[in-house]
Amino acid sequence: MYFFKPISDEVRLSQIIFNKHKKTMKLILGSIFACIATILQAAGGFIPGMGYFISPLATAPILLCSMLSIPFGVKSYFMTIMLLLILQPTELIVFPFTTGLLGLGIGASFSFFRKRLSIIATGTILLMLGIMSLIFIFHFPILGPAVSDSFSFLTTICIFLFAFLYSWLWVEIALFIFRRIKMIII
Repeated sequence: MYFFKPISDEVRLSQIIFNKHKKTMKLILGSIFACIATILQAAGGFIPGMGYFISPLATAPILLCSMLSIPFGVKSYFMTIMLLLILQPTELIVFPFTTGLLGLGIGASFSFFRKRLSIIATGTILLMLGIMSLIFIFHFPILGPAVSDSFSFLTTICIFLFAFLYSWLWVEIALFIFRRIKMIII
C-alpha cells in the first residue's frame, strides 16, 4: 500500500555520505540553506501579494538540511530565525511555528521513521500544534479573521485536514527535490 511503503533508505545512505564531509563544508551548506529559507520567508514582506505565494517555499531548505543531518537542520532553523529577526521581523512569528517547524519535523522524521505515513504524521502533528499555538495561545490570526481565536472542534478538524494534506505534499516534494539534487549536495 502507498502509505506503508518504506521511503527513507535512500535518505539514510545520503546521511552517511554527508557525515563523512568536513565540518566546514556542512556548516557552509547549512548556512546556504538558512539564507535561502530566509529569502523565501521574507518574500511575503518584500513583494506584497506575490510574496505570500513564495514564502511557503521556505520549508524546502530547512527540510532538505534536516534530511541530511538533524543537528545541521536545527542550526539552519535557528540561523533562519536570527536572519529573519534582522531582515523581516514581521515574518518572525510565522516561520518558527509553521514553515520552519514543518521542515524541521519532516526532515528529522526521515531519520527516525521508514514508512511514508509515519513521516507525514510527524509533519501533520507539528504543523497542527504550531498553527493551533498561534491561534489559540498567542491569538495571532494566521488563518485570517474568519477563524475565531476561541477553541472549536470544527476549526481543529479543519486544521488537521489541512496539516495532513500539506505535510503529505511536502513529503512528496522533498523526495522529488532530494532525488534531483542529492548528487550536488553529497
